[in-house]
Amino acid sequence: MARKKKLKRFRAVTAVKELARERVGAPPAGKIVVEKKKKPEKHKPTMSKLLDETD
Repeated sequence: MARKKKLKRFRAVTAVKELARERVGAPPAGKIVVEKKKKPEKHKPTMSKLLDETD
């Protein structure tokens, strides 16, 4: 005999979000944020490093 499915507890947040998705539509997909404060490299790559990367 199959077990009964456990009822999920009512949460107002999920109910409000469901209503908003029906009325307004799904939110836009997340965007990748580029780090603004990323420091540039201190030194230029050496010739040996450049040759190793191409292989």
